[in-house]
Amino acid sequence: MTTVRLPLFPLNSVLFPGLVLPLNIFEERYRTLVRELEELPEEEPRRFVVVAIKDGLEVAPSLPGLPGEDAKPDTRAGAGFGPDPRRAFHEVGCIADAASVRERPDGGYEVLTTGTTRVRLGTVDDSGPYLTVEAEELPEEPGDDPEALAEAVLRAFRAYQKRLAGARERTLAAGTELPDEPSVVSYLVAAATMLDVPTRQRLLQAPDTSSRLREEVRLLRAETALIRHLPSLPAMELTRTPTSLN
Repeated sequence: MTTVRLPLFPLNSVLFPGLVLPLNIFEERYRTLVRELEELPEEEPRRFVVVAIKDGLEVAPSLPGLPGEDAKPDTRAGAGFGPDPRRAFHEVGCIADAASVRERPDGGYEVLTTGTTRVRLGTVDDSGPYLTVEAEELPEEPGDDPEALAEAVLRAFRAYQKRLAGARERTLAAGTELPDEPSVVSYLVAAATMLDVPTRQRLLQAPDTSSRLREEVRLLRAETALIRHLPSLPAMELTRTPTSLN
């Protein structure tokens, strides 16, 4: 297994390989991270690990001050994650590649990232300006009969989309192309289905593609049956990924 030390970026969301995640960077610890990524040679990838928070705060809390003083943000690398930051995060995250970086006039950044490789988190270091982690890259094992399972997932996903569009009184766009490579299907559906963070995390951590697809068939059928009995749904775009508050 390949192990690498990379910056760590905790979020209240899950990043999947192949999926895009826009980030709004305003905290100083993450501004420093982006500045250092920008200083890398042009041929080097600008990589860091995105991990979902299990128990902690995405945005650092303010330090206590005297009455009448303006609250000052806690700028420590591990602020908001307790005395042992590693315990605040899920076990598996995803390496993100910063495809584009745009600096704002206020000194913050808008960063467009793409998920690349799943990693298992090892030792987390909070001694620097931002967290870093020893990350072990995880292979994507196919499992048993992933092609047939991918076809079943796509059928279930189409039924889910149609039911979702009907519940919102909208028309499902015709001719939308979906991939057929099993691992790509498994991650796209995991990201595009309305699921909570623990469920998305469970899909990210699946031991192989087939296990993930098998779980998605079950989830999609359950979600489709649930939507059938709901009078309406909130107006959310199915495949839109929210910008992180960070």
